[in-house]
Amino acid sequence: MKKTSLKDRLKNGETVLGSWSIIPSATLVEIIGYSGLDFIVIDSEHGPVNIESAENLIRAAEIANMPSIFRVPCNEPNFILRALDVGACGIQIPHVSTDSQARLAVESVKYYPKGKRGFSPFTRAARYGLDAQGYTGNSNDKTMVVLNIEGVEGIKNLKKIVKVADIDVIFIGPYDLSQSLGKPGQVEDKEIIKSIRQSVKIAEAQGLACGSFARDMKYLEILLDCGVRYLTYMVDSVVILNSYKTMHESIQRKITQKMGR
Repeated sequence: MKKTSLKDRLKNGETVLGSWSIIPSATLVEIIGYSGLDFIVIDSEHGPVNIESAENLIRAAEIANMPSIFRVPCNEPNFILRALDVGACGIQIPHVSTDSQARLAVESVKYYPKGKRGFSPFTRAARYGLDAQGYTGNSNDKTMVVLNIEGVEGIKNLKKIVKVADIDVIFIGPYDLSQSLGKPGQVEDKEIIKSIRQSVKIAEAQGLACGSFARDMKYLEILLDCGVRYLTYMVDSVVILNSYKTMHESIQRKITQKMGR
């Protein structure tokens, strides 16, 4: 059982490992949780997850003692509010490019006096009213804010963005960044690796962890070498596909060998 929160582990300088969920299956999220991963990012930007299915995915993650970070489709207060009210441990916000956008994100996550999040004490996150007393302060302390920097503008403005209070992670999206740089999909390009490395230095200097995404073990090693500490590896759909593909190819070879005798 993980006794220290994901947020505190990052503050303490630890490196954590998570994966992405785009298949809206509570059973699958629970299984992923039992693998021992540190967290799961539930993706409603690129996945078909809606708020009703998100509640069940978050509940499944809790059963497996795995923190859930919810990536909202956009930097919009209502999306952020609803994801937190159903119990997400944190919010990951795509396409943040300026300090004003960063402030909007934080204000949407945090209650007064840190932000402007709307308050209902009767939500799942507040145990339907049982935790109403002191809930807003507790939520402000524990909820994670992860900002995705995914374009040239965001990289240029990063020194201003990291100075916004109550950010926990600066996440560099390598694929969208490659698109922004006119090199779509070329995530191993020197310019992109340089941007990640520089972003780590800027974030860490402000006491923040830097995150990114790895499609394979080779890229994971590159991210570790850059100093990335909020690591996300692969997507559930691809992990399943690759596993079955490897299994099929292995068995098919044995069948072919046997038939060839």
